[in-house]
Amino acid sequence: MPRFGFHASHEQLPPGELLRAVREAEEAGFELGMCSDHFAPWSHNQGHSGFAWAWLGAALQATSMPFGVVTAPGQRYHPAVIAQAAATLCEMYPERFWMALGSGQALNEHITGEAWPKKSERNARLLECVEVMRALFAGETVSHEGRVRVDRARLYSLPETPPELVGAAVTPDTARWVGGWADALITINQPLDTLREVVHAFREGGGEGKPIRLQVHLSHAPEREEALRLAHDQWRYGILGSDVGWALEMPEDFEQVAAYIRPEDVEPHVLVSESLQQHAEWISQFVDLGFEEVFLHHVGRGLEKQRAFVEAFGQEVLPQLRELEGSSR
Repeated sequence: MPRFGFHASHEQLPPGELLRAVREAEEAGFELGMCSDHFAPWSHNQGHSGFAWAWLGAALQATSMPFGVVTAPGQRYHPAVIAQAAATLCEMYPERFWMALGSGQALNEHITGEAWPKKSERNARLLECVEVMRALFAGETVSHEGRVRVDRARLYSLPETPPELVGAAVTPDTARWVGGWADALITINQPLDTLREVVHAFREGGGEGKPIRLQVHLSHAPEREEALRLAHDQWRYGILGSDVGWALEMPEDFEQVAAYIRPEDVEPHVLVSESLQQHAEWISQFVDLGFEEVFLHHVGRGLEKQRAFVEAFGQEVLPQLRELEGSSR
């Protein structure tokens, strides 16, 4: 049976309001949580960027939901530090925390002042970080010389079960690569044919039998025009292709590049509809592709918009999805 989660966007709410939102999401019937890990928002009109790792401890304490985070070790974060943070969360909240690992964005990583590597170098660095973290979770004392350097690191507070290391991928090529090392896959909503290619590539690359997860960006409002306005205002930056979006360094860079993106260009990167039935149908198609966990991100900024989304989807969309899934078995 698939499970449905709430995506907590640190770019769009201050941390305290985001914590209230996940509490209310759980009360409304969402079973899972995940969050972004940004140093800066995509744009100034999003306006926030709380520290995900501090917030996750509060969110795990305040709810009973499992939580994940999409993060990028190697430049802003040393892998031993991230391993220590993850081990601490897993020790306190056993088997409730996972992390999705990606090669990062210059938007968040440029703050170290180090040069931003090309994609192949970032992937190689990420794989080194994965190997370092797995050794640390196994209780080893780790020294490593490579794209990252580690000197006699050891974790002294280890959980019984280490965190699941999930591969974050958008393209089939990246999905095929992460299939060789990741415990699971997470990707984002794209046209169904593209998603099929991503899932197939992950399984072909070594991910056969491993879980697949999906983050869905959506916009809902009583009127379609308002839903489209929200999507364009808050998430047009997210539709920029990897070659551009991963290389821009400042929110104002995203604002300049996205200045000529029209509202209609945001679809289908953000699922826009005033109809809850339509949203339920879209999400059910993703479930049919085999995604066991689907995380819903309503792109409206602010607690009131998140509350309206949580209430509407908790009352109407999630019950429909569970009923459809039950009837298909």
